Amino acid sequence: MKYDFNKIEAKWQAYWAEKGTFKAENASEKEKFYVLDMFPYPSGAGLHVGHPLGYIASDIYARYKRHKGFNVLHPQGYDSFGLPAEQYAIQTGQHPAITTKDNIARYREQLDKIGFSFDWSREVRTSDAAYYKWTQWIFIQLFDSWYDLKNNMAKPISDLIAIFEKEGNKEVKAACDDAIQTFSAGEWNAYSDKEKQAVLLTYRLTYLAETEVNWCPQLGTVLANDEIVNGVSERGGYPVIRKKMTQWSMRISAYAERLLQGLNTINWTDSLKESQRNWIGKSVGASVTFNIKNFEDTIEVFTTRPDTIFGVTFMTLAPEHELVAKITTEAQKEAVEAYVEATSKRSERERMADVKTISGVFTGAYAEHPFSKEPIPIWIGDYVLAGYGTGAVMAVPCGDQRDYDFANFFSGKEGMPVIKNIFADADISEAAFADKEKTIIANSDFLDGLSYKEATKKAISSLEEIGQGKGQTNYRLRDAVFSRQRYWGEPFPVYYVDGMPQMIEKEYLPIELPAVEKYLPTETGEPPLGRADAWAWDTKAHKVVSNDLVDHTTVFPLELNTMPGWAGSSWYLFRYMDPLNKEEFASEEALSYWENVDLYIGGSEHATGHLLYSRFWTKFLKDRGFISVEEPFKKLINQGMILGTSALVYRVSGTNKYVSKGLASSYETEALRVDVNLINASDELDIDGLKQWQPQFADAEFELEDGKYLVGREVEKMSKRWFNVVNPDDICNEYGADTLRLYEMFLGPLEQAKPWNTAGITGVHNFLKKLWKLYIGEEGHVVSETAPTKDNLKTLHKTIKKVEEDIENFSFNTSVSTFMIAVNELTAQKCNSKEVLEPLLVLIAPYAPHVAEELWSLIGNEASISIASFPKFEAAHLVESTKNYPISFNGKTRFTMELSLEMSKEEIEKEVMAHEKTQQQLAGRSPKKVIVVPGKIVNIVG
Repeated sequence: MKYDFNKIEAKWQAYWAEKGTFKAENASEKEKFYVLDMFPYPSGAGLHVGHPLGYIASDIYARYKRHKGFNVLHPQGYDSFGLPAEQYAIQTGQHPAITTKDNIARYREQLDKIGFSFDWSREVRTSDAAYYKWTQWIFIQLFDSWYDLKNNMAKPISDLIAIFEKEGNKEVKAACDDAIQTFSAGEWNAYSDKEKQAVLLTYRLTYLAETEVNWCPQLGTVLANDEIVNGVSERGGYPVIRKKMTQWSMRISAYAERLLQGLNTINWTDSLKESQRNWIGKSVGASVTFNIKNFEDTIEVFTTRPDTIFGVTFMTLAPEHELVAKITTEAQKEAVEAYVEATSKRSERERMADVKTISGVFTGAYAEHPFSKEPIPIWIGDYVLAGYGTGAVMAVPCGDQRDYDFANFFSGKEGMPVIKNIFADADISEAAFADKEKTIIANSDFLDGLSYKEATKKAISSLEEIGQGKGQTNYRLRDAVFSRQRYWGEPFPVYYVDGMPQMIEKEYLPIELPAVEKYLPTETGEPPLGRADAWAWDTKAHKVVSNDLVDHTTVFPLELNTMPGWAGSSWYLFRYMDPLNKEEFASEEALSYWENVDLYIGGSEHATGHLLYSRFWTKFLKDRGFISVEEPFKKLINQGMILGTSALVYRVSGTNKYVSKGLASSYETEALRVDVNLINASDELDIDGLKQWQPQFADAEFELEDGKYLVGREVEKMSKRWFNVVNPDDICNEYGADTLRLYEMFLGPLEQAKPWNTAGITGVHNFLKKLWKLYIGEEGHVVSETAPTKDNLKTLHKTIKKVEEDIENFSFNTSVSTFMIAVNELTAQKCNSKEVLEPLLVLIAPYAPHVAEELWSLIGNEASISIASFPKFEAAHLVESTKNYPISFNGKTRFTMELSLEMSKEEIEKEVMAHEKTQQQLAGRSPKKVIVVPGKIVNIVG
C-alpha cells in the first residue's frame, strides 16, 4: 500500500469535522487546559508558510494535552474589523463585510488543510453583531465605573454618586482628570443634571476629553502609537501629525501599578515583561509648581531628582503645551508658531527616538524659582511630549546630559545663559553625576552636605511647606485613545443629549453599523458614519431611526466614531468559553471552569498594544465581579519569524541582459528579486516562466553557466513585496500537511527566526514515507502481536522520555529529530511489535496527525488516536542489563565480550577464561593474574 498523503489527509480532516473530534465541554471531570493563538486578521492575501508556525506549535501542545487526559479548549476565530478591509472598500466601493467574509473563507480553507485541532463550534468574529454586542456592553460597564484609589479597584459609578450626595468629593481618592474642583454635598445636589454628568465624566473609566492624537489625514483616522512606524502609518506608510481632538479614552493609567505588579504572577518571557515595564514607566519623585512671571498661571513639572532644584537653569515645555500660545511674547511669536507647526508633523515615536537632534525656541517668558525667586527662561522643545507627565521639564544642565546638550547648543543666546561644560571639568567626572548617593549641584542652599536620599526628602518637605510641590509617583503609561474616525469598526452604544453622552440600555444592543454610500469622511470632516441617513436614537421606540427625526427631545444623534481594532481583541478569550450565549458575554459556569488561558502563543509585536489592553480589561472585569481572574494569559510564548529566501537575478547595468550568479562578478550588475516559485531546489531559474511573469523580462537575454541560470539568494522578511512568499497550500498539495507541520517545527527553536528553504523539506517527507513502511507492506499492515525485543523497548522508551520533555519545554525541533532516530532504529531492528509501534504513533500524532490517524486505524483501532493515552515512560527499559566488556591482555584490548551485569567477579572470570579467544591469546600458558572490575574491564596479566 502506498503512502497517499492527499487522500489520507482529506479523509481525516472530514472525519474530525463530522465527528466534532476536538469539541471541548464546559463541564468535565477532566482537568481543563485552554490553548489559544493570537487572534488572526483575515487578509486577502491568505496565509503564507510563516503564518502557521505558532498555530502548529499550539496545536501540538493542545493534542498532547488531550493525550494526557485534559479537557482541552483550542478555539479559533477572526479579528475581522480594521483598516485593510476598509481601505479596500474605499478603493473599490465594495462593502467591507463582503471582502471580510471572502477573506475568512480563504483562511478557513487553508487552516483546515493543515489539520489543526480547533474547536470550530466556538468560532467568533469581531465584526459579527452577536459578538460586538458584548464589546459594546463592556464599554458601557467601563463608562458606568470609576477607580477607587483607596481600595485600588473599579467600582460602579452609582457608588460615587452616593458619596457625592452625602459628603461631596473632598475625601474621594479616585483616578480622575487633573483639574477637579472640590465641592460639598450641598453643591453637588444643587447642580443641574448636565453639570452632574460633566463632573462624572471626569471620573469615569471611559470618558470624553480633548486629547493630543496621532492624526493620519490620508487614512482619515487617529492612530495608536503602535500603529505608527518611523513617523508614518504602518498601514500604507502615510504621514502622521499631532492634532487635538475630542476623543473617547480609556483610563488604563488607573491600573498602572496593578499592571506592573501582575507581571510577577505570570509565566511570560523576561523580555516581554521588560517591554511592558518600560512602557508603563514607573517613576518616583516630586511634583513641583513654578509660578510664571507676569501671569497668574503656573507650570507643574514632575522630577525624579527634586534634590537638584537649585540647579534649574531653564524650563522646557512641549510645543503642544496649553500655555505656550498664552505666555509667548510678541517678539517670539513667529518663531514659536513656526516651531509648533513643524513639530506637529512628527510622531511621538519619532521625537522619542531622536536623541541626537537638538531644537527648540525661547518663548520670551520666565518662570520663578520656588526658593530663590530667580527668573527661569521658558523654552519649548520637541524632546518634551505633552502626553508624558505634565508636558514640562525643569532643566538641570549640570545634572542631566540631555539638558546640558540643549543648554550648550543655545548657550549665550537670548533666553539661555552661558553654560559651562561641567561634564568636562577635570575635578568632576561624568561618573560622579550618576552616583545617586551624592549631591553635586553647586549652590544648593539648604541641601548642602546632604546625601541624595536626605536631600530628596528635604527638598520635597520644603516644597510642601511653601505650597509649591509634593512627593509623587508617576507613570509613563497614558490613557488609551479609544476613538477611530473609520467605518469598519464597532459602533459606540452612545447618543448625545445636550452634548452629553448617554448609554443605550443592554436590552437594545447591539447597535449595528448603518449603510453608507462611501467609506470616506464627510465633506465637512465628520467620520464616515456621518454619511449614514439613519443614525439617530429614538429613546421611546428604542431603535435607530432616520436623522431627519432628530428633535433633541426624544430622538438624538448617535456617536459618529467607531471603536479601535483592539476593542474586540481585548476580551475575545472569554467569549470563546461560551460563544453562543445570548444573555451574557459568557456564563458564570463557563467562566469559572475555564478561568483564563493556560497557554497563549503569538508575536512579540503585540507586547505594548493588545497584551496590555487585554490585561487592563481583564482586571476591570474582575473588579466588577464579572470574572474571577486578574490575568488573561498564564503562560505566553512568542514564536519567531519564518523568513523568506528571496531569489535574485543579475542585470548588467544599462542593458536587458541577465547573467548567472557565478558570472555576475565579471560585470557591473544590479540585483533584482524575482518570484521564488520560478526557482527549483537547485537554485535554477525557469527562464521561460520568468519571461511570462513580467513584461520587462519578455525580451531579456540570459547568459548561463554550465547551461543553467543560477539565482542568488537573500534571507529577509517573507513578503509579497519581495516575491518570496511560499503558499502553504502548494506545500500541502506536493508533500502533505504532515510534512509541512513537521518541517516548520524542524526548522529550529520555536522562539527564533529562521529562513524557509523548500529544498530541505524532502528529507522530512522521506521520513514520513519511511514511517509508513515501518507499519505497511505491499499487502497491508505488518504489525503483529509479536513480543518486543529489549532493543525495541529501549528505543520506544527513550523516545517517550525525550518527546515528552521536548513538548513540555516547547523544543519541538528536537522531537522531530528524535522521531527520525527512532524510526531508523526500529527499521534496523525489523520491529513489527504492536506493543511498540502503537504507542509510537501516539507520540507522533500531535506533530503528524493525519498519518498517525491512518496507521492507527489500519492496525485495528476504531476510535480516533486523539483520545488515546500518552505512553508512560518506564525507566527500567533504559537500564542496561549487560555490559560489552573489553578483554585485555597485559593492558591491551584484544576482543570484547557481552556479559550480564548481574554476574559476580568469579562468574565473569570463569566465562572469560573459557572463551576460545582467551585460550588462543594464552596459547597454553597460565596467567599470573586476572583483574576483574565488574561493569568496566577484564585484564589478564600473562
